[in-house]
Amino acid sequence: VLADTLKKIIFQKLYFGLFSLSTRVQTDAMPREIITVQLGQCGNQIGMEFWKQLCAEHGINPEGILEDSVVEGIDRKDVFFYQADDEHYIPRAVLLDLEPRVIHGILNSPYAKLYNQENIYMSEHGGGAGNNWASGYAQAERLNEEIFDILDREADNSDSLEGFVLCHSIAGGTGSGMGSFLLERLNDRYPKKLIQTYSVFPNLNEMSDVVVQPYNSILTLKRLTLHTDCVVVLDNTALNRIAAERLRIPNPTFSQINQLVSTIMASSTTTLRYPGYMNNDLIGLIASLIPTPRLHYLMTGYTPLTTDTHQVASIRKTTVLDVMRRLLQPKNVMVSTPRDRRHNHCYISILNIIQGEVDPTQVHKSLQRIRERKLAQFIPWGPASIQVALSCKPPHSQSTHRVSGLMLANHTSIASLFESTCSQFDKLRKREAFLEQFKKEPKFKDDLSELDNSREVVQELVDEYIASTRPDYISRGSPAHSDGAARP
Repeated sequence: VLADTLKKIIFQKLYFGLFSLSTRVQTDAMPREIITVQLGQCGNQIGMEFWKQLCAEHGINPEGILEDSVVEGIDRKDVFFYQADDEHYIPRAVLLDLEPRVIHGILNSPYAKLYNQENIYMSEHGGGAGNNWASGYAQAERLNEEIFDILDREADNSDSLEGFVLCHSIAGGTGSGMGSFLLERLNDRYPKKLIQTYSVFPNLNEMSDVVVQPYNSILTLKRLTLHTDCVVVLDNTALNRIAAERLRIPNPTFSQINQLVSTIMASSTTTLRYPGYMNNDLIGLIASLIPTPRLHYLMTGYTPLTTDTHQVASIRKTTVLDVMRRLLQPKNVMVSTPRDRRHNHCYISILNIIQGEVDPTQVHKSLQRIRERKLAQFIPWGPASIQVALSCKPPHSQSTHRVSGLMLANHTSIASLFESTCSQFDKLRKREAFLEQFKKEPKFKDDLSELDNSREVVQELVDEYIASTRPDYISRGSPAHSDGAARP
């Protein structure tokens, strides 16, 4: 009897063990779809470069048709693409703009047939938002139904939607104003879906043509803080510096800067499209990088850097250690943060995505060397470790380098970027300068409290990042705000 009972127990354990294993394998095999929303001039330009890069990596031609040489089954195209009835691939992309110039450029390019035309929305009057957040927000409110018809249809077309990725700028009118409105509504409409953004921050070292840029930036930063799960910061100041110093391009064009951005975006999604053992979905990718809801702003680094027209010849041989060491160098990081001696800024978390021919023992040795040389300083209240995700190099990639690497890092020094934006905002707000256009829109007609409220939220964000450098951060109370807490 005892032997029979043991046999039954062993059989049940084996059966349920195999069942759970097969379930897990099936779950891993099921792609989690991501919808990309491109907003405004900047968002559509970087979105265009992103889709060009994805098509090149997956062997899809500009009309969405697979090249003859492509071997099926080694990638997950379904995360970002779906197949039409004639089997050509269509991006899960929604293109929105309040003026037609950039989208017309896309529709007159060789990639015109790639997109689903029903997913493109341009405002009828085509006047744009005049680089004004209030105008972009108000127009988005009026166009709410038309925009969400597109988004809902695209979401319903997905079997297992994981979330939304927004590409936009925080300084203009459409990307900031319409982007802010969409973040609020997406958060309400799809509360269980992840919301990630690739947000382009303005070049603070140059005089901007957009005089209300600080207002636009602060108003958008409030929504990015309260209504997103992850923000990848793309700082134009750093991108221009890297193009000039690392790629030796004295006057980089928008196209060259956008190529850098598309490289970052494509690399950060590699493990979703070419799955391995870890980081196979968006939640797995960002969960370990974000310890508390508000500390969700990530900076990036990439090496070795190239564009189509400029191959940097200084890197002759790429090894895992060489790549991982370079990723930690400030000159390779795509966010410009001045040295702040008041606070002991440090890393909260790091994830390196290494692509190419890599032996895991090389990774272990490299991490050991970095730890011995103390090349990265971490927060005193969390684990001091660099996470590494290995990914194969896309088979259709044109890269000549054996190994390349992307760093996604949560670093407390990003607070200085927000402080610079607050400083510019305060100069304008103190004089109540350039507010006439804002007062014309319903949100600011009666009072300007929304501006001051947004400034408070950003200040709380700065304070939280600075507090996270101290050992007592975990025992510190989380800031409550009258307008609601950060997205859980």
